[in-house]
Amino acid sequence: MSAPGQFDLFGASAGVGSAAPAAEHEALRARVPARIRLGTSSWSFPGWAGIVYDRPHSEQALARHGLAAYARHPLLRAVSIDRTYYAPIDATTFASYADAVPDDFRFLVKGDRLLSDPEAESSVGPRFLDPEHAAIAVVQPAVKGLGDKLGAIVFQFSPRTAASHGGRDRFASMLREFLEALPRGPVYAVELRTPALMTEAYARTLEVTGVAHCYTVHSSMLSLRAQLARIPARANPMLVIRWMLREGMDYEGARETYAPFNRLVAEDPATRNEIARVSLNCARDDRDVIICINNKAEGSAPLSAFRLAEAIAESAKD
Repeated sequence: MSAPGQFDLFGASAGVGSAAPAAEHEALRARVPARIRLGTSSWSFPGWAGIVYDRPHSEQALARHGLAAYARHPLLRAVSIDRTYYAPIDATTFASYADAVPDDFRFLVKGDRLLSDPEAESSVGPRFLDPEHAAIAVVQPAVKGLGDKLGAIVFQFSPRTAASHGGRDRFASMLREFLEALPRGPVYAVELRTPALMTEAYARTLEVTGVAHCYTVHSSMLSLRAQLARIPARANPMLVIRWMLREGMDYEGARETYAPFNRLVAEDPATRNEIARVSLNCARDDRDVIICINNKAEGSAPLSAFRLAEAIAESAKD
């Protein structure tokens, strides 16, 4: 439950308030199936003033106090915690996030990169696909701190060569051992950034372990349609999509082009409609859906989420 007095009318928390939502967004919330939760990658962007937040705030203020205001928007019912990719956080910090959001809000938690980057250096030795480190540093704090608000834990594998991951077949085998050794209970998802690793052996590994494939829209990966052809959406325990970066772009170039992330610069209706279609189908099959969007997808993650909600609502009428 949210702490008493956590929100005022527009979600003010430590001086960070919500922008008053547009009337059409309030109405749109009722037209998007409840099982579909839309959100963004993190929430600490000053350029979202007037879109998500009441006025400009510093990145630091939003990182510490912006989540409560973010979660008041009727169409933002999920968020990806990206900082955990670079360093784990403790259960107390997770609990503070859980206290800031409504009961039906869900978090994607990115696993420590030491687990999924074979070339990552660590002062404590290699941690690549180490289930003990995953359980202690990632899974247990997230479960304890977030409770029912934990949507899924995502292990994002870096865009290295297949050989650096041990080769395609060896990777699928090591991944299976890793996933089978994780604590039972949470939904886990695997996000690839190396197309060569998305093999039949990989798909079989996810099937036998009950783990989701995280469909990533990213310039380093196969297209969304190609990923869906190899692993149908309905094969997953939960549909997890991260709409990150359009084809032909890199993060640095997208950041320079799209900052301060307050408008849609390069819309991608084909991707939007494909995500709307597949998410609606899964919701109709009584599967939960979490879609998190990056500013580098079209220019402004929350505006992309609003357009995606419109597309889902339109598709639902058919």
